[in-house]
Amino acid sequence: MMVRVSVSGTLLSWARERSRLAPDELESRFPALLEWEEGTKLPTLKQLERFAQATHTPIGYLFLPEPPQESLPVPDFRTIGDIEVGQASPDLLDTVYQCQQRQDWYRDYARVHQESPVPFVGTFTLGTDVADTAAQMSAVLSFAPEERGTTWSEAFRRLIEEADDHGVLVMVSGIVGSNTHRKLDPEEFRGFALADDLAPVIFINGSDTKAAQIFTLAHELVHVWLGESAVDDPDMSASSSNSIERWCNEVAAEFLLPAAALRGVSVDRDDLTEELERLARQFKVSTLVVLRRLFDTGYFTLPQYRAAYADERERILALMEEHSSGGGGGNFYNTQPVRVSKRFARALIESTLEGQTLHRDASRMLGFKKISTFNELAVRLGVG
Repeated sequence: MMVRVSVSGTLLSWARERSRLAPDELESRFPALLEWEEGTKLPTLKQLERFAQATHTPIGYLFLPEPPQESLPVPDFRTIGDIEVGQASPDLLDTVYQCQQRQDWYRDYARVHQESPVPFVGTFTLGTDVADTAAQMSAVLSFAPEERGTTWSEAFRRLIEEADDHGVLVMVSGIVGSNTHRKLDPEEFRGFALADDLAPVIFINGSDTKAAQIFTLAHELVHVWLGESAVDDPDMSASSSNSIERWCNEVAAEFLLPAAALRGVSVDRDDLTEELERLARQFKVSTLVVLRRLFDTGYFTLPQYRAAYADERERILALMEEHSSGGGGGNFYNTQPVRVSKRFARALIESTLEGQTLHRDASRMLGFKKISTFNELAVRLGVG
């Protein structure tokens, strides 16, 4: 005889909505879901466990008297226009928690090995001159336009390497952990920064375009320099009501495309898309960054800029949708260190080989189980 579990329909509805999964997808897997929510039928324990797994909900939550109030453990600066984004998805929450666990581990590692604090964390002050602030970043990070390579991917890789060399753990992934079925949505968030003197972490949503990822990384680096943790959706539309986000955007844009570099540049307004793409290729930034910098330097009035921004954003979203199903995950031994940060991966593997960290814990934080995979990754990273 199957034992059925008494569970609140309100909590089941909350878990369904929290998951952000399409209703049809859940109903096809759980045909009696509507009856469970209405209380006319009860699920079995196995069915409830499967439902919790499918919605990425800790099963204990489903036995609470009412839905828990979940909030991100870091300041949430995500907005759509001027409206704050509401509840974070399980994908975003789990990604932040995973990165915090890695940060906690690396902080302890840095203390044990007496690593020096990252000197620039917390040295920026909100509202200081944007050009001077961007120049300070440029003095630390070698990322002048002529140093960015020939493609956006190469430029992104170089900026990551610069940040890594200076003590920032940069993690880039388009999925939650190693679960390829849990793709991160760039419309929900593009990145976040976890500021810390010994283990500053930046996470970049790898589902976004490479050009957008470069701007997000620059934006999150400004947060690290400020010493301020945040989850962001860096938006170049000039409509953000958050003073911190506006300032970080301005500094990141000046760092990537200095206003001085646009002096004397002519733009054909009759073929704006081609002009934006030309300048984007030259500086290895997104066309939205180019558009914003043209506005900053007086090429557009505010109404003209907002209209052009809306059109260009719509064009980019259409291109992303068109290419969303293409491409594979690449070589595992190349992508996995990028997902967890090469600096972090090297330190964790070294600590494990020295017997200071259990293989089980290392595998969990690195996102795989096989010892052979661990050993091969160690060889690829030159550890041991």
